[in-house]
Amino acid sequence: MKNLILSFLLLFFISCNTTQKTIKKSNLPEGAVKIANDELEYEIIIFDIGFETYLNSIARPISYYTESFLENRNRFYVATWNSRARNVINYNKNIYENVIDYDLNIHYGLEVNYKLYNYFKFVEYKYKEKF
Repeated sequence: MKNLILSFLLLFFISCNTTQKTIKKSNLPEGAVKIANDELEYEIIIFDIGFETYLNSIARPISYYTESFLENRNRFYVATWNSRARNVINYNKNIYENVIDYDLNIHYGLEVNYKLYNYFKFVEYKYKEKF
């Protein structure tokens, strides 16, 4: 009986904890897209209007790409992005607001690389920027 009560309490705490995680995810503003890898504690939140729609309607599905393709493209895009973010005289500071900390030695996973890659494609599409 004592084990049953302990098991019930454990399940109760786990279910409460799960609910809190769900609530945190829903606190994003409408239209914001979160790029995250919880294992690495890595997170980007994109507030650019239209990105979520682009991701769901125009972007190719995640299964279309290999992770190595996305990593290689992101290396190039991040380097170009960061160069432009540091050179606000020649580039629109409203587009290139922040430098992206993309460490080539960290394995971010397929989903993070997919969303980051598609954000660069979205910038090309929306703002007519060429990388």
